[in-house]
Amino acid sequence: MATLDAITRADVDAAEHAHEYAHGIGIEAYGLSPDIQATFAACGDGYSSGCRHGVIQAYFESRDAVTQSEVEALCQPFKSATASRWVLFQCVHGMGHGLTMYRGHDLRARSATATCSRTGGIASRVTAARSWKRDQCDDAASPRDHAAAHGHHMAMATFKAMDPADPLYPCSIMADRYLHACYQMQTSVMLNLNHGDMADAARSCERAPAQVRPVCFQSLGRDITSYTARDPQKSADMCDKAREPYRPACYFGAAKALVDWTATTESAFTFCRIVAAQPGGPTCYQALGEEIATLLATTPEREEQCLRAQEPQAVDACRRGAGIPPSR
Repeated sequence: MATLDAITRADVDAAEHAHEYAHGIGIEAYGLSPDIQATFAACGDGYSSGCRHGVIQAYFESRDAVTQSEVEALCQPFKSATASRWVLFQCVHGMGHGLTMYRGHDLRARSATATCSRTGGIASRVTAARSWKRDQCDDAASPRDHAAAHGHHMAMATFKAMDPADPLYPCSIMADRYLHACYQMQTSVMLNLNHGDMADAARSCERAPAQVRPVCFQSLGRDITSYTARDPQKSADMCDKAREPYRPACYFGAAKALVDWTATTESAFTFCRIVAAQPGGPTCYQALGEEIATLLATTPEREEQCLRAQEPQAVDACRRGAGIPPSR
C-alpha cells in the first residue's frame, strides 16, 4: 500500500484507478495470509478501502462452497462494541464483491442477492439498521469495479456486465428491491460507456425510474469526485451543472465519496462549505453527518465533528445525519 501511495503521487493515471489497484493488493494479501483481521489492519483506510474489499473477494474466490453461516461469521470480528463501524462497513461491502464473484458476476443469481439480503439479519450492537449491511453488500454487486480490477475473473462470467444500447442496464433488469443499491453505482457504467460525458450521464439518470432518480444523481456525485481527483471546488462546479431538482442529490453523493476515499472529513467539510448557500446545500451536511456516524462510535465524538459546520442550519443537518438527538 505504501508503494501504491508513492505511485499515485507521481502518476495521475494510476491515481485515477487507485481503488481498483488497491482491490488487487487485497486479493494478493489474502493469498499470503488468511488472517482477515490482521490483513484489514495492514490495508488501512486509503482509496475507499479497496484493499479490504479485495481481501473479502479473495476469501470467496478461494472456496469451492460457502454456507450461509460462514458468510454471517465472516465479518463477526468487526462487530464487537469496541470495533470500528467503518471497518465493519468495508467488510460487508467487500462481501458484495465476493459473493458476485462467487456467482460468476450474475446479478440475477438469487443465491447471491438473497445472501446479501440475509446479512441484514446479523445481529450487531454497532449498526443501527439492518438495511445498512444489506445495502452495502448489494451496493458492491455492481459492474463498477469488475472490468477494471478483475478482468481475469470476468473470463468466467456469462452475465453481460454492460449494454452499450442501454445506459441503465443492469439496473433496468433488476427487481425493484435492488434498484436503490443498483442505482447507487449505475453512473459508473454510464460514464464507462459515454467516455466520461457527465451531461449525458445526467440525462440518463433522468430516465431512471422516478423513485431512484435521486439515488442515480448521488451516484453521479460520487463519480464526479473521481473525475475531479477529489478537488472540492471542481466537484462543486460539476455538481452545479445538474438540474436544480437533482443538484442536492449530487452534493449528497459527492460529500460521502470525499469522506470514503480517506476515511477523513476535511475535504467533505470544504466541499459542503462551498455549496452551503446553494439550494439543497444542507443536504451536503446531512450526508457528511451520515459518514461521521459510521466513522465515530460515540455521540460526543460525532457532535464535535458536526460543530465544525459552524452555521446553525448546517450543524443541525449534520447532527440529523449523524443520528444525534435534537437539542432541547
